[in-house]
Amino acid sequence: MSEMNREPAQQEDISELLQIRRDKLTQLQEAGQDPFVLTKYPVDSHAAPVREKYEHLQPEEEAGTTVCLAGRMMSKRVMGKASFSDLQDKSGSIQLYVRRDLIGEEEYAAFKKMDIGDVIGVKGDVFRTKKGELSIKASEVTLLSKSLRPLPEKFHGLTDTDTRYRQRYLDLIVNPEVRDTFVKRSQIIREIRNFLDAQGFMEVETPMLVSNAGGAAARPFETHYNALNEDVKLRISLELYLKRLIVGGLERVYEIGRVFRNEGVDTRHNPEFTLMELYQAYTDYNGMMDLTENMFRHVAQKVCGTTLIPYAEEMIDLGKPFERMTMLEAVKKYSGVDFDEIPDTEAAKKVADEKGVHYELRHTKGDILNLFFEEFVEEHLIQPVFIMDHPVEISPLTKRKPDKPEYVERFELFIYGREMCNAYSELNDPIDQRQRFAEQEKLLAQGDEEANHTDEDFLNALEIGMPPTGGIGYGIDRLVMLLTNSGSIRDVLLFPTMKSKE
Repeated sequence: MSEMNREPAQQEDISELLQIRRDKLTQLQEAGQDPFVLTKYPVDSHAAPVREKYEHLQPEEEAGTTVCLAGRMMSKRVMGKASFSDLQDKSGSIQLYVRRDLIGEEEYAAFKKMDIGDVIGVKGDVFRTKKGELSIKASEVTLLSKSLRPLPEKFHGLTDTDTRYRQRYLDLIVNPEVRDTFVKRSQIIREIRNFLDAQGFMEVETPMLVSNAGGAAARPFETHYNALNEDVKLRISLELYLKRLIVGGLERVYEIGRVFRNEGVDTRHNPEFTLMELYQAYTDYNGMMDLTENMFRHVAQKVCGTTLIPYAEEMIDLGKPFERMTMLEAVKKYSGVDFDEIPDTEAAKKVADEKGVHYELRHTKGDILNLFFEEFVEEHLIQPVFIMDHPVEISPLTKRKPDKPEYVERFELFIYGREMCNAYSELNDPIDQRQRFAEQEKLLAQGDEEANHTDEDFLNALEIGMPPTGGIGYGIDRLVMLLTNSGSIRDVLLFPTMKSKE
């Protein structure tokens, strides 16, 4: 039979299953047992802690303890007067032993009519079966919510990525490792907060809807604010508002929040993602390197129990000191081109032509150095390395190096060929900042949709006076990818951006 002929039969089978479940619900409702009327259940235990607490029980030994659990029925094996089932809650799963003479004849008949996927509550005693499986000997089973749709076929699970991402609730139910990833994501963010709070940082919140989306090179999403009859943008960065708070004297601030960039979707990019930025007065990018190295090490140890992290085919060592290398040194090492020996933009373009590096007419020597870095260097940066001292052309908000003003005090941390964070000694000279904004405005006029607009209020804040400051932005999703060995950003976002099916 061809796939074309088989598909209608499959749809018919599914429709029949849906109808059977709805008929069961109707029967329950007509009998005055509507499960959707119930509002609560006295849960006092969860599967994993019960399994851990009573791990010592021997076969056929009883704990003498009664517990109440609730969760989803993931399997059911009816064997005459007794049945076995698996209950899954937020912590894991545990076996249920349901016997007719323990729960009563009517209750047992009702249990047999329950479906895989139903949400149930169970009260019973903890014991270990003759075959050695820790179980709950049920004294009562309560239907708490009727599942009207069957779960994905149990033997093959849910593997289609499009369905997994669109229906994450199903993914979480049938793929335990997915749940583990998102539990670990929550732990990572908690440990970041613990680390920064211990360093005296203050967590703050800044606007998402802004009139001027600055602080990064990205195209913003735009919308209209009806009440004010103004066009506004979704923020692409947290930077400019956090710096205002440094001006205001808060000294150490951070924010973890969503930002929005109107760009493509791939394994490392989602148009809305979680960014953390922090700013610390009276330090520079060297202080930010120390903080970053210590924080990554702390989070890995707390969440993973080790600083040796498996990722793809590599073992990433977060325990040893991170390497530090300038962008000039890295490009020279991996491409053989020493940009210190290149006098100007014209010469840089000539070398780019020789090496087959594509550039745009507007690009300068600094832009081309960055293109060489992307082309020849990034893929080699597997173990943690800080790439420092970027060209000023690609760093409009960064303080220049006093001894080499065509470069700035900036670094990016790379692990497994991916940028993990971006940090500066922040530019606090309002006159220089205005000139940098003017250069960005020229780029905008030339069609660069990712260039920054001049932010007059931010310039006003700098004129009030901002102390020497170190600042950094971290892609939280990429850190979660690293610590959970996830290959795609969609695997660490509960609800990644998907093109509408319609």
